[in-house]
Amino acid sequence: MREFAAFCPGHITGIFQICDQSADPLKEGSRGAGVSIAKGVTTRVRIRSSSKNSFKIRINGKTKSAKVSERVINAFFSRVEKNYRITVDHDVEVPIGSGFGSSGAGSLSSALALNEAFGCGLSLIEAAQVAHIAEVECKTGLGTVIAETSGGLEIRTKPGGPGVGQVKTIPIEGNYVMACLSFGPISTKEVLTNEKIRERINEFGGKLLDQLIAESKPHVFMNLSRKFAEYVGLISPRVRKVLREADSEGLTCSMAMIGESIFSLIRRDEVDKLVKIFRGHASSKLSIIVTDIDFKGARLLD
Repeated sequence: MREFAAFCPGHITGIFQICDQSADPLKEGSRGAGVSIAKGVTTRVRIRSSSKNSFKIRINGKTKSAKVSERVINAFFSRVEKNYRITVDHDVEVPIGSGFGSSGAGSLSSALALNEAFGCGLSLIEAAQVAHIAEVECKTGLGTVIAETSGGLEIRTKPGGPGVGQVKTIPIEGNYVMACLSFGPISTKEVLTNEKIRERINEFGGKLLDQLIAESKPHVFMNLSRKFAEYVGLISPRVRKVLREADSEGLTCSMAMIGESIFSLIRRDEVDKLVKIFRGHASSKLSIIVTDIDFKGARLLD
C-alpha cells in the first residue's frame, strides 16, 4: 500500500459574481474576492492494486458520501489503465457547508494526492482543473478552487478554473488574521440555482469588484463585502445580531458567501475584542475560529 497526502487551505468569499453560462466547465466560475485561511483540509490517499476499481471516503474518521471527492476519484480512475482500491481520508478543520470552502479544499487536496499516487504527472494547475470541474459539475462552488490554489487575499478578476481564470493578489501589510463565528450551513446549490438571488448577486457583485480592483486594500475588501452581504439578503436574524454588536464596537464584519457564518479580516490586536462578542453568541467553542491567512495555497505534504 502506498500513501500520499496534500493540504488545501479553507477559503472565505466576501464578494462574488456568478459566471456559469459557458459550455466549457473550465470557463465557468466566478469573479470574486476572498481570503484563504490556514485551517483547511488535509487529505491522505492510500492505494493498492486490485481486481477492480473501488474507493472508500472518510471525513474526520467517519465513512461518508462526498460527491465532489467521488467525482475527482473517478476522473483519475479514467486516467490510469490498472485497477486500484483507494481509501481517502479527509481531515477537515473548518465547518462543513458553512462558507469555509471545505468542498473545494477536499476536491483540490484529493486531486493533488491522487495525481501523485497514480503518477499521472499533472502540473499543479492541471490537477486543480480536475478539482474545479468536479466543483462546477456538482454545483458546490465556482471560484473556490482557483482561489485556494493561489492563497492569500485575492480578487478573481476573470472567471474560470485554474489556468483559465485570472487572480490578482491584494498585498496585506500588518498583522492580520481571520476571525470567524459559524452558526451552520447554507446550501450553495440552492443559492446558485435561485434566480432571484442570482440576479441580486450579479447586479451588485460586479460593481463592487470593480471598486475593489481600483482600491485593493484589506479594509476596502471588508467594507465592500459587508455591502454585498446586505444587498444579497441572506443575512439571518442571529447573524444580524452579531453584526450589529460588532458595528457598535467599530469592528467591521460580514457574512461568508455562502454560509451562515460571520467573518472579519482584522488586525491581531483587535481580535480579543471581537472574540468576546462572538462568545456571547456561540453555541460551542468549536464555532469560533481565529486563524492566520494562508499565503501558499494548496500543496503536497511530505
